[in-house]
Amino acid sequence: MTETKPGPLDGIKILDLSTVLLGPYAGQIMGDLGADVIRVESPQSDITRWSGDASQPGFGFLFMNANRNKRSLCLNLKKDGAKEILTRMIKEADVFLHNIRLDAIERLGFGYEDVKAIKEDIVYVHAVGYGSDGPYAGQPAYDDLIQAAGGGATLGQYIDGDEDPKLIPTLIADKTSGLHCAYALLAALFHRERTGQGQYVEVPMLESFVSFLMMDHMGNRIYEPERGIVGYHKVSNPNRRPYKTSDGYIYIMPMGPDVWAKLFTLGDSDIAPDDPMFTDMDLMLANLPQIYEAMHAMTKQKTTQEWYDLLSANDIPVMYVNDIDGLMDDPHLKAVNMFESRSHHRETGYISTKHPIKFSETPASVRRDPPGLGEHNREILLEYGYSDEEVDALEEGRVLRSL
Repeated sequence: MTETKPGPLDGIKILDLSTVLLGPYAGQIMGDLGADVIRVESPQSDITRWSGDASQPGFGFLFMNANRNKRSLCLNLKKDGAKEILTRMIKEADVFLHNIRLDAIERLGFGYEDVKAIKEDIVYVHAVGYGSDGPYAGQPAYDDLIQAAGGGATLGQYIDGDEDPKLIPTLIADKTSGLHCAYALLAALFHRERTGQGQYVEVPMLESFVSFLMMDHMGNRIYEPERGIVGYHKVSNPNRRPYKTSDGYIYIMPMGPDVWAKLFTLGDSDIAPDDPMFTDMDLMLANLPQIYEAMHAMTKQKTTQEWYDLLSANDIPVMYVNDIDGLMDDPHLKAVNMFESRSHHRETGYISTKHPIKFSETPASVRRDPPGLGEHNREILLEYGYSDEEVDALEEGRVLRSL
């Protein structure tokens, strides 16, 4: 554990009962920002603990990437004594975060009204698949299902013409919903800071993903009456792709006719920089297929580095095309220490991405490595007034578990 200045959420206590990625990601952000996040896990643990090829059981890569800066308490809420433990912890908590289905959490006795009766100003954050006011409410939800229902699986057809739906190859619905969850949690804490009032916060995955996706893909359907079809077809244009160079690929982003014209002064092309289409935006847009075709031919004349240096010198937006396998070697990401090699008391060494936001006075930091299942059972219960003998009895009664 590295000593550092307190983060902006120092002193905030969060009980994180969530699983998989949405809730744990939001909880990790809170932990990065200094909150004391206690991950309350069931004996069955989280499926993400078993992703990948960890050398020790329970440290799968998905779990490792969404659960740093947390302590783990493994609690069997179906056992006598477990509910009393969680109730005692709620009394001192600021946030109660979970993604347990409504009927199940209420059967356990920890629905919003139950928790509010224990701690009146609690911020109760419930991550769900679908908003409670709609017909899908209460159905199971995972990233794949949300991508399918939210339109994400059909985006590819606008690029390659293949109408068979295909998923975006990242857990984008989980991660974007996790970000929505994080800012919603912070907003509720800010409201409580000003008014003393807690509240129930529902974070639905489908609505979160759709609001994210349709920011650009609403297209001309935003207007009433309709003025065109849905979708932002500039970003789904099949020509919107990296350009092949003589030894690799480069991405070039000329914004506006004048920048395009300037670009064509830097290489040999059938398109002249003084072509009239570069004086009129509508004319240029009408000729984009021809322009893209000429660009793809022109970029093959130089190496990636030659293009990068030349375009950077001429203030034309340009960037390397990194493969995710080589991303850790990117010179900028190395310079900002985006990937940090860390030792782990249970797992072998691992690489952690740093929190991307810089705070001048209250920096985010990695203070704790991802925990083993129930790793902090005794430490946490002693903090909440239990004796060593009581913890021993709870372990013997299988109220607590560790791995």
